[in-house]
Amino acid sequence: MFGQALEPDASSNQPIRLVPVLPVRDTVLFPHAVLPLTVGRESSIQLIESLGDSRQIVVAAQKDAHVDSPRPEDLNTVGTLATVHKIVRMPNQSRFVFTEGVERVEFVRFVQSEPYMVAEVRTLSVIEPSGAENESAVEALVRNVLTQFNQIVTASQTLSDELRTIAASIDVPAKLVDFIAASLPFLTTAEKQSLLETAAVQARLEKLHQFLTKEIDVQQLRTKIQTEVQDQVQQSQRDFYLREQMKAIQKELGEGDDGQREVDDLRQKIENCGMTEEAKKEAVRELNRLARMSPMAADYSLTRNYIEWLIAMPWNKSTGVKVNVGHAQQILDEDHYELRKVKERILDYLSVLELKSDMKAPILCFVGPPGVGKTSLGRSIARALGRKFQRISMGGMHDEAELRGHRRTYIGALPGQIVQSLKRAEANDPVIMLDEIDKIGRDFRGDPSSALLEVLDPEQNVAFRDNYLDVPIDLSKALFICTANVLDTVPEPLRDRMEIIHLQGYSEEEKVHIANRYLIPRQVRENGLAPEQIEFGEDAVRHIVRHYTREAGVRKLEQTIGTVCRKQARRIVEGKTEKLAVGTEILKEFLGGIQVRVDTEVAERVKRPGVVVGLAWTPAGGDVLFVEAKKMKGKGGFTMTGQIGEVMRESMQAAMSWVRANAALVGIDEDFSNTDIHIHVPAGAIPKDGPSAGVTMITALVSMLANSTVKPLTAMTGEITLSGDVLPVGGIKEKFLAARRAGITTILLPAENRQNVEEDLSAEQIEGVEIHYASRIEDVLSVALPVFALPSAGTAGVAWQADAPTM
Repeated sequence: MFGQALEPDASSNQPIRLVPVLPVRDTVLFPHAVLPLTVGRESSIQLIESLGDSRQIVVAAQKDAHVDSPRPEDLNTVGTLATVHKIVRMPNQSRFVFTEGVERVEFVRFVQSEPYMVAEVRTLSVIEPSGAENESAVEALVRNVLTQFNQIVTASQTLSDELRTIAASIDVPAKLVDFIAASLPFLTTAEKQSLLETAAVQARLEKLHQFLTKEIDVQQLRTKIQTEVQDQVQQSQRDFYLREQMKAIQKELGEGDDGQREVDDLRQKIENCGMTEEAKKEAVRELNRLARMSPMAADYSLTRNYIEWLIAMPWNKSTGVKVNVGHAQQILDEDHYELRKVKERILDYLSVLELKSDMKAPILCFVGPPGVGKTSLGRSIARALGRKFQRISMGGMHDEAELRGHRRTYIGALPGQIVQSLKRAEANDPVIMLDEIDKIGRDFRGDPSSALLEVLDPEQNVAFRDNYLDVPIDLSKALFICTANVLDTVPEPLRDRMEIIHLQGYSEEEKVHIANRYLIPRQVRENGLAPEQIEFGEDAVRHIVRHYTREAGVRKLEQTIGTVCRKQARRIVEGKTEKLAVGTEILKEFLGGIQVRVDTEVAERVKRPGVVVGLAWTPAGGDVLFVEAKKMKGKGGFTMTGQIGEVMRESMQAAMSWVRANAALVGIDEDFSNTDIHIHVPAGAIPKDGPSAGVTMITALVSMLANSTVKPLTAMTGEITLSGDVLPVGGIKEKFLAARRAGITTILLPAENRQNVEEDLSAEQIEGVEIHYASRIEDVLSVALPVFALPSAGTAGVAWQADAPTM
């Protein structure tokens, strides 16, 4: 029979009983506690129906409440022996059972699993404290637990105050733990099971003390939060009450509701500004939020600013100026001298725009040295098109958000520069110049050049999304113009989206023309002078260009002219009102002695054997480059100096190899094994690289070894091979103009660069310069060193090779 004692357990001396087991979910029954249970499992119902007179069962909690058909291994090892007092049959065939805990028991073994579980159990003995010290500790724990329990009951709205009285009347510590644990709903099943399984009274009290301490902390935090929320609600109610009173007062005074009028005004602007459907939908949604907000709310001004930005965008506003190609050409010619390729590209675009008004604007990129008019050309293009001009400086920009804007979640968020440019222009088709695009930075904040990939792609910028506005904006009608000094630092994907137009430097004649036509009138006007108060002669302008400036553009030239104008302004203020005719003597007085003596420098330096003038390309235009060679007694060493790059170093080695291999051909009798040779490229603080100084290096070595000077005022450029072929190089126009500025009269170029000279240089620029084309190094030496008469090998078939960045 169930419930009857069997033979006692030999290890614990406790009787073993055979009792049916009722598994329960999320519930722990404690001794002396009454617990109603709903029994719905088929196996559990069979257990309840089969109970005899003993009416005793073991109530055991499942380890996992999600197991529907628990097995013995799914139950905790300790449960509670309980007496079933009443069984109620429910309409849904389940049973409602009233149970009362008797004592804690632990399972010895399960003897039956079907149709319900039956197990042998024994009583779990209570371990009482031993010794006076432990008894005192238990007494202290009991008092603490009672105090904590009273505090929790007092603060709780669901626990009855009678629980404090009952707890105070329990004088057995083990029963007190059972009572408190059964009375507190916030204890988890795992925590209750832990208390049930612990045998030692002191350990049970310590665990209960920890659980109660945690609950008191939670209650205190909850009370604090409720107090803060209540204070905020009371403040909001107070504000609402005061605002309602204010509305009533304003209504009595006839002042109306300013907030509602503002919302109505914004709604009317949204309807009239011509937004796209998606933008209008977003604006109306934000406006409805604004209407529900209090003007004192933190988000009120942020939402209003966002709506005002959407309204301010030129959704359907354009300049509406009719295209006039003839007028545009007149404006471009007025503002800029030459620049034939750029002007033709703009006029081509205008011609197509006149035939097809909805064409996508090209993405142009002007590349050239400083001072050649890239930025001012953008302004002229805008004037020729009759459009607004907006300039965005890209130099040093590191943060992608400067272009795309910040998301509205950030404090002080604003749209990016692209959207701001459209707003400032008040038109959807301005000319937007992205200046110095080659100087964009990149760091942990992002890569602005990546953001430009969408802006500068005609296929994508029809739906550009700014992070702040977060609605598609059509940029296809805007004309984007980029400027750069070099393309090396521009990422390839970005470079691929742009139409590159190169602007070379100006010759002396062009600079004189630009100064007389543009620079002098502007500086006279900007320095408060009248045309009749100062006059620049052509000789004076040419003297400034030749001896006071050394640049590819005209920026330094304009600054120098401005200096002269300021000197004249000071003379007038001091009482010297007569007209000033600027000549060389006046320039010497105002500007000091000659600052640039390139022509005399070249003539003086090449008087020594081993010194040759080469031509180099730089981001600021072309420049002359001296190559010096010296020999000394040694052991066959070869030294290369001048802060040169790897490519130039290899070019020097190739030059040295050719000279040694062809010493007999050029009439050199030198014991290279006992001679050290040193090649130096002056201006050692400036990095240099590139292969185009190859012919210059061979000429310098031959000149030095043969003790023969090169032809006066001669310069050269070209890459060489070990077999003596002269290969083409880049930057021919810049190098040619640099040679002209330096007073060079003879220039040697690779034969395959003849086409570049014919296409890029005018007859005026070539006038006065003797050009020789060489396909072999022998051709170069025959011209540069007249003492040699070397046979030429003729023109060899060589492929085009672009010039290095700095040579």
